Amino acid sequence: MEPDKLDPQVLVDLAQARMPFGKYAGRLLLDLPEPYLLWFERQGLPGGRLGELMAMMIEIKREGLGGLLRPLAPPPRLRRP
Repeated sequence: MEPDKLDPQVLVDLAQARMPFGKYAGRLLLDLPEPYLLWFERQGLPGGRLGELMAMMIEIKREGLGGLLRPLAPPPRLRRP
């Protein structure tokens, strides 16, 4: 997706998306450790929307921009399932 065509809702979705399976099931993608995301990148990201969001999160974390999504994330008390 080109930056000028990015829907702002995508950032909200990214900040609120949760990992649906695995070691970190239920955690926000934003709270996943970067090495875990990079492992997925090497092994192959899941298909569909989850893979798209994970790929975006990898780039955001690589650039050190995760803090920009924090205001869009659920409050800390609601972060854990």
